[in-house]
Amino acid sequence: MSDDPLAAHDVSLVRAANPGPLSLSGTNTWIVGHDPCWIVDPGPSLPEHVEAVLARAAERGGAAGVALTHDHPDHSDNAVEVAARAGGVPLVAARYPGATRHIGDGERLGPLEAIALPGHAPDHVCFAAGDACLTGDAVLGEGSVFVAPDPGALRSYLAGLQRLRARGFAILLPGHGPPVLDPDAKLAGYVAHRLERERALVATLDAGVRDVDGLLDAVWADTPDGLRPLAAVTLAAHLDKLEEEGRLPTGVQRPPWPITLGRR
Repeated sequence: MSDDPLAAHDVSLVRAANPGPLSLSGTNTWIVGHDPCWIVDPGPSLPEHVEAVLARAAERGGAAGVALTHDHPDHSDNAVEVAARAGGVPLVAARYPGATRHIGDGERLGPLEAIALPGHAPDHVCFAAGDACLTGDAVLGEGSVFVAPDPGALRSYLAGLQRLRARGFAILLPGHGPPVLDPDAKLAGYVAHRLERERALVATLDAGVRDVDGLLDAVWADTPDGLRPLAAVTLAAHLDKLEEEGRLPTGVQRPPWPITLGRR
């Protein structure tokens, strides 16, 4: 077994030069398998990144297809171009309008198995590749993710994290940040983090706070100012969950949604 955890799982990383508060060190494009390989999340439309992804795929025996974890621009902007230049290979996603095939939970694509994990986005899927899991933006290498308001989004997200944990993956390959070499600890921490936010939110609501700024100040006080709009997005998802469970008081102000998140 190789000492390189990526080589040991037959994957290779090409990181886009689009660092930022949301994309961390940049978007991770994962090249999975050999002879041929699959390209997962080809990334933003940066010419140098497109060339690097195509070159790496060629080194690994050419591409059989391109797959998207979700359709946010930093993961999907160059997907059509990469699929075309890789030889007109299939472009597979849950809802991306340029996809040649739409997939659902449990479907297989060569070495990949789709695992539906909505929350960060309604169309979000992860991909199992043996005992590795490509998590997109459901789990990051560093920090937490925002959960977008959608019916059942936060409940589905928490259930999805537990589902990943039950699979017993050996490594998580996130859409941003470094590989996760202790998946169980990371996933348990993600669930605990969300539930702690919920407990703090309920306590703040019980204290009579009803406005968005007051809720954010009390529950997301550790969030940098530049990420406060994303904290408001997740606040909305938490409020939805409480309402779905009959635990939301009356008169609570809702954050605006949708908002413009920018191109990462």
